[in-house]
Amino acid sequence: MTTPVKKIGMIGAGRMGQPMIGHLARKGFEVSVYDIDPAKRAAVEKLGGRWQADAAALAGSCEVILVCVGFDRELRELLAATGPLRGAARGTIIAVLATVHPKTMVELAGSAAERGVIVVDSPVCRGGKAADEGTLLSFVGGEADVFARLSQVLSAFCADIVNTGGVGTGHVAKAANNMVMWSCLIADHEALALAQRFGMDVERLREALLKSSADNYVLRNWRVNTMAWAEDDMEIVQQMAAEAGIALPQAGLNRELCRSLKPKRFKLEDYGT
Repeated sequence: MTTPVKKIGMIGAGRMGQPMIGHLARKGFEVSVYDIDPAKRAAVEKLGGRWQADAAALAGSCEVILVCVGFDRELRELLAATGPLRGAARGTIIAVLATVHPKTMVELAGSAAERGVIVVDSPVCRGGKAADEGTLLSFVGGEADVFARLSQVLSAFCADIVNTGGVGTGHVAKAANNMVMWSCLIADHEALALAQRFGMDVERLREALLKSSADNYVLRNWRVNTMAWAEDDMEIVQQMAAEAGIALPQAGLNRELCRSLKPKRFKLEDYGT
């Protein structure tokens, strides 16, 4: 029988982290929160979280720590031997919800295991709207018993939780997801732009495409998509491809397109509707 988890730490209270904090608090978890921006304290406390002055303050008192930071560098700083999470107790699960390189996860998990701390990858998909609704998808790379314990926590804000295998595989799955997602966004954008130039009602076309073989998740959620993380995601994909010794020409092209299209939010209004 899986031991119930009660005390949760959350590092990162940004666009994705804040909805998660609210869902966890409503589900009865005790949520301690740290973010580098102290201005977020009021919002965190309103959501039911307990603000902490630094990451070290929550490290030793939480059974599961969710890390929702932006980059590999920030994650490495947190989990370094002299970093703020060095005080985590033996058996603590540290789940990385951000998108980082799979090799980073394997390396940090190995170092943490020497201290009896369990690091797993648990990147989330479906974006801010799903975070608000509590319908995210999480890819978890970790052992079955850890997956069972962590799932108690993730189910507070995820509709789907998939065990992808060992540590690192969660971020391999996320990289694959991102490759397809950004490809769809670029293809959707180009298709709608072409239709608009030929005088078509773009919303009518979008609705028609959702009934066709062109249907995709991005097109269904067109008004909420942003390119904010596209270039970073595709950089990780290209690093992985280079290390694996394989060519991913479309991924390379998509990275360049993502860079040029990043300022747009891709609403239907962009096409005159």
